Amino acid sequence: MLRRSSVASLLLTLSISNVVTRGDSCETLPSSVHITKEEYTESGSLARTCEGEVAVTKCEGTCNSQVQPSVNHPTGFLKECLCCREGFLRERRVSLLKCYDSDGNQIKGERGVMEVKLREPSDCKCQRCGELVSG
Repeated sequence: MLRRSSVASLLLTLSISNVVTRGDSCETLPSSVHITKEEYTESGSLARTCEGEVAVTKCEGTCNSQVQPSVNHPTGFLKECLCCREGFLRERRVSLLKCYDSDGNQIKGERGVMEVKLREPSDCKCQRCGELVSG
């Protein structure tokens, strides 16, 4: 009986160490998004719609996570969950360069450009899943 328990414990330890040795690969990478923003008059009518492709950053990759038996935790398991996510959110202004009136005609001049604020990830890294992000 003791021998089976030792074998099971050894197998569990081996599978946990295999997960841990894979390594983290969380990165901050360039990307782009298509943004469409509508602007309305005080009476609620559509004044203009602006759009554009915007270069942004994103977090992408994998992080080590593990679950192992533990007599010290009420659930019976110690869970280490890590997610690839932003360490900080950076806010910046971008210009949408294609604006159209409510009839679909492209607007020229100053009203043909709309500035919008967006937040994008900065300093991506493996962090505990569910933690709040600053910024």
